[in-house]
Amino acid sequence: MSDTLDETDRRILAALQADGRLSHQDLSERVGLSPSPCARRIRKLEAEGFITGYSARIDEAKLGFTFSVFVSVRLDQQVDDRLVTFESQVKLCPEVVDCWLMTGNFDYLLRVVVRDLHEFEHFLTGRLTKIPGVASLESSIPIRRVKDQAARLY
Repeated sequence: MSDTLDETDRRILAALQADGRLSHQDLSERVGLSPSPCARRIRKLEAEGFITGYSARIDEAKLGFTFSVFVSVRLDQQVDDRLVTFESQVKLCPEVVDCWLMTGNFDYLLRVVVRDLHEFEHFLTGRLTKIPGVASLESSIPIRRVKDQAARLY
């Protein structure tokens, strides 16, 4: 798939990743194309699924959600109904902003975003541990984000 992208396509993706609100005119100037061919390339990148959508990046802390926790979850059994149950329940939790099915010692890795430690405790004891099949949890509190990149382009 990525073999079909040339350097201009990658420059378009990088520019849109940095600022998804760029006008076609500004984007075309940045990548060295006239607006019409640039717009055609964007439509093609969207149609082929390289661009899956556009969104705003939100500062969680400005909304009062200043506490992130990574939670590793181990299920009691790695069978389909346990996985489906866990995933459907986690999707209902607004505190969980990322959920990954993992290999290794734990089955899932969650990024939980809350206002403070008290809210995290409430989420942990009131919701997460009550999901059927949850056998154990391990929490890690990040100190600071070192890198924040939406997608790998090269």
